[in-house]
Amino acid sequence: MPSSFSPNPISISPSKLRSDLYSFSCEEEPSTPLVISVLASLVERTIARNERVIGKCSIVAVKDARSRAFYSHQVLDMSIQSFLERFFRYAHVTPPVYVVAYIYMDRLCQLNPGLKVCLMNVHRLLITSIMVASKFVEDRNYWNSYFAKVGGISTMELNNLELNFLFLMKFKLHVSVSVFKSYCSHLEREVSFGGGYHIERSLKFMCGGEITSKERERRKLNQLARVL
Repeated sequence: MPSSFSPNPISISPSKLRSDLYSFSCEEEPSTPLVISVLASLVERTIARNERVIGKCSIVAVKDARSRAFYSHQVLDMSIQSFLERFFRYAHVTPPVYVVAYIYMDRLCQLNPGLKVCLMNVHRLLITSIMVASKFVEDRNYWNSYFAKVGGISTMELNNLELNFLFLMKFKLHVSVSVFKSYCSHLEREVSFGGGYHIERSLKFMCGGEITSKERERRKLNQLARVL
């Protein structure tokens, strides 16, 4: 959410963050990527800012039915960082997927100004964004049912969230290399270091201009078919 945040560096080594994103570890129990800490910090600051502006969010105040689907009546007793780490640990989500999920959440809020990230919806927004981003970036993925178990919701609910997410996003899932790099640069500025993560090549085929309009349309239709 580059346009929304003012720089507020956190105590993470930029070089370590760059290293984690550039070469994902294949060990059985790799260390948690530091990008998770950066994203957790950004999301928490977004929630704090929204609550200062609009107060405590409530499902009653949300008029759009698709947006209401992401609201819970109870706040999950788990920190944002711990929730993000679950997907790394149990669904083997790679750092680039977290970046694309972050792009999706920012795009979602821009397309739907009435949808504000808050404690009542953040976990459902995250699980859906991560799962959709994983399908866009990775060649092989876990079933929705497995993501649902990791996120602590039912498969039926996650299927419904994915469908609502796609319509709220107007199926605008394409992420160009330049957009990906700009978000990486923003994330890296969060740790007081400029220059990007140098991982755009790993996403070039999936996110770059090499994908034809016909292929993008096919992916959109396949995405929708999975949840219908």
